[in-house]
Amino acid sequence: MPDDDVGFNLKTLEEKTISKYCGISIFEVGELPITMFWFYFREAFIYNCMQSKTGIEYLKNASRMLVTKPERQKLRDKYKK
Repeated sequence: MPDDDVGFNLKTLEEKTISKYCGISIFEVGELPITMFWFYFREAFIYNCMQSKTGIEYLKNASRMLVTKPERQKLRDKYKK
């Protein structure tokens, strides 16, 4: 998603993203149950990120941030302890 400041804010970015990803009209997007709306938005966001090297790097970093427990064996191997 663009984060450049162009002086305008999109009001329907999520709807447009879902519409394009699912191949449905923006009006049909408005009729989706909220859980499906956010599910498809997540899927579309991930899919769009996977289309570029910077997007893939973003996803890798985001995935790493979700880890809550240390991988002790990998740490031991890395630091030989």
